[in-house]
Amino acid sequence: MTLQPLTPVKCAGLLQQGFSLLQLDGEVLLFGQKGWPKRSCPTGVFGVRFKLGEMKLRAISFSNDSCYLPPLRCPAVCRLDPYDGLPESYLIHGGRTPNNEISSSLYLLTMDSRGCNRKLTLCCKEKELVGEVPGARYGHTMSMVQSHGKTACVLFGGRSYMPAGERTTENWNSVVDCPPQVFLFDMEFGCSSAHTLPELSDGQSFHLAVAREDCVYFLGGHSLSSDSRPPRLFRLRVELLQGSPLLSCETIETSISISSAIISRTGPTRYIILGGYQSDSQKRMECSTVILNEKGITFEALESPQWTQDITQSRTWFGGSAGEGTIIFAVPTEGRPSQADGHYFYHVSFQTEGESKEDEEAQGCSQESTDYDNSTPLEDSEELYFGREPHELEDIDGEEGNYNEEDEEDESHTGYWMKCCLSCQLNPNTWEPYYSTELFRPAMIFCSRGEGGHWVHAQCMELSELLLLRLSEGSKKYFCMDHGGLPFQEMTPPRQVTPLKRTPLKVKDRKTPPTIKMSPAKKSFFRRLFD
Repeated sequence: MTLQPLTPVKCAGLLQQGFSLLQLDGEVLLFGQKGWPKRSCPTGVFGVRFKLGEMKLRAISFSNDSCYLPPLRCPAVCRLDPYDGLPESYLIHGGRTPNNEISSSLYLLTMDSRGCNRKLTLCCKEKELVGEVPGARYGHTMSMVQSHGKTACVLFGGRSYMPAGERTTENWNSVVDCPPQVFLFDMEFGCSSAHTLPELSDGQSFHLAVAREDCVYFLGGHSLSSDSRPPRLFRLRVELLQGSPLLSCETIETSISISSAIISRTGPTRYIILGGYQSDSQKRMECSTVILNEKGITFEALESPQWTQDITQSRTWFGGSAGEGTIIFAVPTEGRPSQADGHYFYHVSFQTEGESKEDEEAQGCSQESTDYDNSTPLEDSEELYFGREPHELEDIDGEEGNYNEEDEEDESHTGYWMKCCLSCQLNPNTWEPYYSTELFRPAMIFCSRGEGGHWVHAQCMELSELLLLRLSEGSKKYFCMDHGGLPFQEMTPPRQVTPLKRTPLKVKDRKTPPTIKMSPAKKSFFRRLFD
């Protein structure tokens, strides 16, 4: 077990409390950046690389058929292991956006392809659920269960805003515990159902969830109604019977009182718990090992790392799992002006020295290496790139491929983020896609007023999506609202087409047939001669 300080290289401004770490195709991904995505990484998903005490990020791209994935804090993230020929993937539900809106969408994130230069491309699809669908929430959990040859997803807990009828100006941003319902949905058909169990009487959030076969264990969590972290454990058993599922719950008393902890899997049925809080003013400094087997769940004490003074004296901490037995967490600098970054970052590895060396050797010899430094991978030989375009042979693993927050441009007054009209209220920090055709930038339309014209935001002009598509495909001129146009453009003047004047071409040196001048006597002579 090792504890090492970690230095983020020109990317500390992206890391915030509530981010998520994912592992796809052997690569660690960062999701849930601070603020809205910028031009250098419009997807908001980054590849993470740890080397020599430094952490570097690299922008990850999405496939062309992917949907928009907003940066979500504290969502429910569930890993789907490969089965029945399906690739490994992640389910992402809920979470908070940068402007504190709570999402209710469900996304499926998978690997789309790896380019010839090992560049990872992801595919994101929004899944639609029917039936009793879970509402918008954050701080909840999702787990996969298997029973009778079937697979289903279990969702539980979380927080959300107060119902619309109860929200007032004073409590507009107040959150409450979601009702203690268990949602079960089938990913194949998208059917969702809600179940109420008598054992689950209070709502809870920021708890831990581990699953094995048909059982899910809910450990710890915080309840807003009682403002407590009760030391109890719930065992939920799900039987996916023909027709309707059967759910049963059992309460197990435990001595662990914890919330907002970090959990990392070290094996198929072994987990490590680190961090979290025992109360509002006390962090949990102990580490535990969780073992799942046929008999149930057991907890074992685990030796904690040698905490530094900054860690022990900090009031808060947060982080995530970066792989089997590896955890990344951060503590605030506690108001030290000498520190440019707002947090200290640490890398914790619970692997033994032998396992760490084997991983390093395997990574150094693997042709799937994700080293971001300048190096020539084994697969980058010329004979493997017959017929490739020159731009496909560029090395993206050098410093050019790393994210640098200093390279971000200020788009607040130029380009897509300019003030298009007198009533423009578009804010690049709080903007969200309004039209289905929007992904990373707001849709704009050209106003033909005057000689030069100007661009305006379609949303500011109150254009419907159907009208926007029709105007973009047609040849009619558009006039914005400041220049006599109407919101729905019912009186858009037709385009005036000036007819072309066809002037005959002048032929130079044109030869005319010769004419013979004859007297009337000669004409009558020749007429009688030929007759």
